[in-house]
Amino acid sequence: MELSFLPKNTFIDPNGHNTNEVKSLVDQLAGLVIEHSSHAAKRDTLPAVESFDYSDIPETGIEIENILVNLQGIIKNSMNPQNPRYMGHMDSIPTLISCLGDFISSSLNNNMLSLEMSPVFSKVEAQLLKTIARMFGYDDKSGGVMTSGGSLANLHALTVARNHQLNMKKTGIFGLSGQPVIFVSDVSHTSLHKAAMNLGLGTSSIIPVKSNNLARMDIHDLEIKIHRAKSEGHIPFAVVATAGTTVTGSIDPILPIARITKENGLWLHVDAAYGGALIFSEKYRDKLSGIEMADSITFNPQKWMYITKTCAMTLFKNREILETDFRISAPYMNETDFINLGELGVQGTRHADILKLYLSLQHVGTKGYNQLINKSFALNEECIEQVKQRPFLELYCEPDTNICCFRGIPHDIEKDQWDNWNLELQQFLLKEENIFLSLPEWKGNRWLRAVFLNPFITGSLIKQMFRKIDQFYDQYKQIV
Repeated sequence: MELSFLPKNTFIDPNGHNTNEVKSLVDQLAGLVIEHSSHAAKRDTLPAVESFDYSDIPETGIEIENILVNLQGIIKNSMNPQNPRYMGHMDSIPTLISCLGDFISSSLNNNMLSLEMSPVFSKVEAQLLKTIARMFGYDDKSGGVMTSGGSLANLHALTVARNHQLNMKKTGIFGLSGQPVIFVSDVSHTSLHKAAMNLGLGTSSIIPVKSNNLARMDIHDLEIKIHRAKSEGHIPFAVVATAGTTVTGSIDPILPIARITKENGLWLHVDAAYGGALIFSEKYRDKLSGIEMADSITFNPQKWMYITKTCAMTLFKNREILETDFRISAPYMNETDFINLGELGVQGTRHADILKLYLSLQHVGTKGYNQLINKSFALNEECIEQVKQRPFLELYCEPDTNICCFRGIPHDIEKDQWDNWNLELQQFLLKEENIFLSLPEWKGNRWLRAVFLNPFITGSLIKQMFRKIDQFYDQYKQIV
């Protein structure tokens, strides 16, 4: 059938009949990306989004020139983490090769459901994730599967934990003598509550454990909560430790937690979505001490490893448990010695995210990632020092990662006005210097949060930010 009713570059003709048209389109789009990225430092970190209507679907395709105009509007109004003044969230600037890897894997359009449909990518994923599992301290019995984000990775891990600990793969939760419960820090990620909800356990199955003044799980309270849950007829089956909390970047004491889980026969999952990248740092990897004792780990290279979204994984200490207590065989796929990854993960059809991770690791290398992580710690130390030099600022705690959580505590005004003062400071920095810090509610107060991910942040930029904070403070004093 002739395709004359379509634009000539709708597809790449497998016989090469439209090579020029395809190259022209790719060049125009690549040029648009390069233009935007190369001048990202001059654009707003958080632009004021203009009003657009994207609901129209044309009867016939519009000219590429008009599509490019629409794209320019989308780019202009998008969040801009490529600007080094964007420090508000765990959104990193992506390595270029991971972006290109996404393009290549998308063009190949293989399906990670089975080996037959992704003969190379399936094996790359299995091999590379085993290598990363070894970096976490696992042995050759380990393995894992990539997922579309950390929330899905946590769901995957807790599903396997539930099935294995409570023998629920076939029968589900019916007939249990009590409610299965999971212990997490009171500052853990909300995805754990979603996982409990999706597992049919209900959000009440999540038992919060107190965090201490360093935002780490309180070991004594964990032991109390486990004992109490048992005495109340609940069925404890898992503990989740966090390596890199969202607001403060804190890391729970994994080794003591692991000892407690072993004593009580509980599954230990470590949500290292953020902090897992520390395995690439010779200087800071000891912060993850004890993680090798975990039964499962969530890790998101899309954050501190600078891989374009999405790129996450669930790793298991014993891959055989994953195969036994989670795998659902698909009869429509050919049987081979290689277990199809679609049978081992929550998702069946998946994008080949493994390529962009593989390419970035090959391009940057372990030494490059070591330097990137160490530099981000150095930037954070500069920020911490600036906070400590100012009596009207307060640091929440000494951080375990590259996140600085602080707030203004100006004694010239009442304490109940401090949250508003910090809000005004956040907006002042955004308006005056295009610097974006997030403003999470934390422990009943508003805190400013700086995340030092962008490798183009400099010490001089941090000092400039604090000079503007001083200016804001001086102006505020004059008003009051």
